[in-house]
Amino acid sequence: MSTVALDQAIEPIRDGALLAIPPDYSGVAMAATRALIRCGVRGLRLVALPQSGLQADLLIGAGLAVEIETAAVTLGEAGIGPRFAAALGAGTLRIKDATCPVQPGDPIVLIPAIRPDVAFFHAPMADAQGNVWIGRRRELVSLAHAAAETVVTVDRLYDGNLLEDEILAAGVLPALYVTRIALAPGGTWPLQSSTAATDAAHIAEYARLARTDAGFAAYLDRFLRAAQAA
Repeated sequence: MSTVALDQAIEPIRDGALLAIPPDYSGVAMAATRALIRCGVRGLRLVALPQSGLQADLLIGAGLAVEIETAAVTLGEAGIGPRFAAALGAGTLRIKDATCPVQPGDPIVLIPAIRPDVAFFHAPMADAQGNVWIGRRRELVSLAHAAAETVVTVDRLYDGNLLEDEILAAGVLPALYVTRIALAPGGTWPLQSSTAATDAAHIAEYARLARTDAGFAAYLDRFLRAAQAA
C-alpha cells in the first residue's frame, strides 16, 4: 500500500460521518485533524471512548462536529475543553445517550454494536504492505475492527514487512483493516506520542485562547491557516 498526502488520506471522512477517535494518550492524528478542519467537512458525529481532549475540542469549535459520544472532553490540568463547554451552553452540540433502559422483568438487554464509518488515529510506523505498528495500544485494534474504513498517519515507514519481524509482529494492525496511510512525522503534536510528551505549554495556551470565540479564531489563524500557507 502506497502512502498518500494528508489531504488524500482524509477523503474517506465525509460530511455526516461517524468518526471514531482515540483518547489523548493513544495516538491522536493531530496533523490530519488540522487538515480535516481546513477542508471544511461538516456534520461529523464523534465516538471518543473513554474520552477525548484537544482533537474533539478543535473539531467542535471549528464547526465540524455536531454530536459526540464520550465520557468527557478534557484538557487535563488545563480543564474541560472550552469549545466543548461553549457548544453545550449554546445548544449546538448533541451528546449521544448510550444508555439502554431496562424494563422490569426484561431477561436480556441488547445493545447494538457501534459501527463507525471511519477510525482515525496516528501510529509510530507502517510498512509498504500497509501493515501498521501500534505497539501496546490495543484499543486501536478495536477501533479499526469496528470501523468500515481506517485512516492512519504514521511517523515513519518501516523497511521490510512488519508481520515478518518476530519482535514487532505482535503489535501490528494488519493491512486488511487499514484503508489509507499518510506519512506525518510528529503527527500527534501537541499531544503525546511514542517518543515525545504532551506539549503542556501549548495546551495551556490553547485553553486560554479558546475560552472566547475571538481567541479560538486567533488560534485557528495561527496553527491552521499558517500551516496551509507554508
